[in-house]
This record gives sequence, structure tokens and C-alpha cells, in this order.
Amino acid sequence: MGSFQITGGKQLKGEIIPQGAKNEALQVLCAVLLTAEPVTISNIPDIHDVNKLIEILEDLGVKIRKNGEGTYTFQSDDINLEYMHSDVFRKKGASLRGSIMIVGPLLARFGAGYIPKPGGDKIGRRRLDTHFIGFQKLGATFVYEEGTHFYGVKADRLKGTYMLLDEASVTGTANIVMAAVLAEGTTTIYNAACEPYLQQLCEMLNKMGAKITGIGSNLLHIDGVEKLGGCSHQILPDMIEIGSYIGLAAMTKSEITIKDVRYDKLGVIPDVFRKLGIQFEKRGEDIYIPSQDIYEVESFIDGSILTIADAPWPGFTPDLLSIILVTATQAKGSVLIHQKMFESRLFFTDKLIDMGAQIILCDPHRATVIGLERKQSLRATTMVSPDIRAGVSLLIAAMAADGTSTIHNIEQIDRGYQKIDKRLNNIGAEIIRLK
Repeated sequence: MGSFQITGGKQLKGEIIPQGAKNEALQVLCAVLLTAEPVTISNIPDIHDVNKLIEILEDLGVKIRKNGEGTYTFQSDDINLEYMHSDVFRKKGASLRGSIMIVGPLLARFGAGYIPKPGGDKIGRRRLDTHFIGFQKLGATFVYEEGTHFYGVKADRLKGTYMLLDEASVTGTANIVMAAVLAEGTTTIYNAACEPYLQQLCEMLNKMGAKITGIGSNLLHIDGVEKLGGCSHQILPDMIEIGSYIGLAAMTKSEITIKDVRYDKLGVIPDVFRKLGIQFEKRGEDIYIPSQDIYEVESFIDGSILTIADAPWPGFTPDLLSIILVTATQAKGSVLIHQKMFESRLFFTDKLIDMGAQIILCDPHRATVIGLERKQSLRATTMVSPDIRAGVSLLIAAMAADGTSTIHNIEQIDRGYQKIDKRLNNIGAEIIRLK
């Protein structure tokens, strides 16, 4: 188990380029299974979860060529479907939640898809019903192997239909869309997720020859086609990493420029950080964050405490609530954090309380943060990263704390952030990776 040793109290200064978006990468990489022709994808982040998925694709028989840093060409013209029943796949697939999205493409193109019960962050229940109900509506038969805990779907030919999703699941929508593009007839998906990464997937599929309209809305129309071709696609910068750097800059009083952020794809994220009193400005496609001694939390018009809650896009992404929470610990004022989607994601707050933060965990979904206004610095400590986003939040807390902190289980951070220690050290951080 790896660890970070962090010397806190360092002010950072310089430019940092966000990695490619993890959540988009997991979707578009699965889409290469929909065609036998070459697909080239650039700006792929070099992180554990993405690299695991690339390994699974290679094990399935996908030919993979690395063209340069973050750019690969994939060709799925000789797929080994027997691999889906192997012990190797059971182990690798179970360790990566994003592997669920290979099921839709395999079902659409080859008539069957299987996946072991997937893992991922320990942040609460993350059911898969939306995926498989969608496949069933397209005409597939659901299969569950009790002894091996394999989920599967089979179909001779998928047929387009109307469906109203029971939840606006991002991965569920992506999976169903990838199945529907090769289905016979027209599929209409209402209550579809509409995150920028889902939009990117749909636009990539259209470049491959799919016929998807309604992109960016929660109502998608898909006219099935006989086959798809190859294309080139560039992944967006990771909005979660961009938000993490905004919070980091505020906590450490740093002057940072985040490069090439694709500001038009960030939605309400900049506005939410401004509600914490954080100052920054848009400079072309960059975000410039000046060093700031005090940032004051807004209150609502009637004077009541600010509440920041997650919601499906275009609402605030749940992946940044942990960053908002830790950033609020040194703000002036109070804020209520309401994590609606996952009931275990706020449990890392006990580690921040040990560091001196003033946080009241109201229940599994809500925490009130009373900002310290920098009158009292956080204390250095030793802690364990429970998941990707909480891990980075603890890293930010450690970088703002007095003294030297240690974070164990940094494999969780590496799952979502590319060489974060080296990139932050380049602009003045002091993070040592221990093995």
C-alpha cells in the first residue's frame, strides 16, 4: 500500500494542465467495441482505472497501438468472447466499476455481454438496475449466474423502443445508448443523463455513423444503423480535477493558472466555488486564481445558511462535494453540504475533524461546516484514503495544514488523478511518494 508524505503550508505558484476526463475516457473506450474499424482517441489520462479498462479491452482481443502521450488507436476486429467467462476477467472486471459499460457494445454487436459484479469506490449503494432494465426493453434477456456472480444479457437482435429511465444514471445512459445505436428501428430515451461526457460519447458515436439527436438534453432519439465505422476523438479536460485545483488554490493561498479548461463545459462549477467567496477569472480558456487570504461564504437572500447540494447535470456534480467541503473548512462563514446521491461519501469528515476542522455530520447525507477563517490552521495527521474524491480532499487538507501529514492507500487517489504528486510538486508542493 503506497503513501504520500505531505509537508503542509506551501504556497503554490504556476500553471497546471488538467488531465483528460476519467469519466469520459471510461465511456468512449468501451465504444471502440462497436466497430471493427480503427478508432483513435487522444487525451486519455494515465490513471489506474483507465489503464485497467485498456487491459480488459486488450484481453478481449482489441488491437491497441500507442501513438504518443495519451493517444491510442484501437481496433476491435477479432474479439474473443470466451474471455468474458474467464477467471481473469472475473477478477479484473470486479475491480473496476467502469467495466460495466462494455456490456452494451458487446450486446449490440455480438448478441451477448457479461460482467462480474463490479467494484469501485466504497461510497454507498450504486445499483445496476438501470443498465439491465434498459437492455431488457431493447429485447435482451437478463441472465444472472448465482455461483459466479456474473450478470449477463443476450439477444439475437435488439429492437428500438421508448423507455423512461428510473434514474438519470450517466453510466446507465451511456450503456443503453451504445446498445441502441445498432438496434433495429428507433429508440427514445427519456430522463437520460446529459453530462458533457455523455454528450461527448454521443458526438463520437455520430462521427462513427450513428444517428443520435437530442444531445445535451434528457430526451435522446436514436435511429439504429447496421454498422459503425472508425473515427478520431479527443477527450475533454477533467472538470473534477479543475474543481479540485480551484479548491486547492483557495486552501493554500496559492496563485495558480489552470490551462485549457474548456470553460463552456464546466456548467455551474465556477459559480458554486464563487459562492464560497473564491475569486478567479476566465482568461480565454484558462482559469486564473490569485492568492487570497480570506474567502467569505455567501448566504441566501433571506440570510439563511448556504446549502450546496449535488444533482444530475446541469446540477452540481457529486464528485466535487468532497472538495467543496474541505475548502469550506478555512472559509469565513458556514455552509451545509448535502450529498443526495451516495450515503457514505461524507464519512471521511472524521479525519478532517481530527485535523481541527469544525464539522457537524448531521446524518450520512448532510454535513455542516463552520469555517475557521484561517484563525486556526489544520493540524497535520496520519490518515487513510477511503475513495478517489475523499482522498484528494484529504490531500488538499494536508497541503494546507501545519506540519507533515501522511496519507495511506493512495492507490485510491491514483485511480483518478494522473501523477498528481509530480504535477503539484512542479508548482511548489512538497509531496513525497512512499512505497
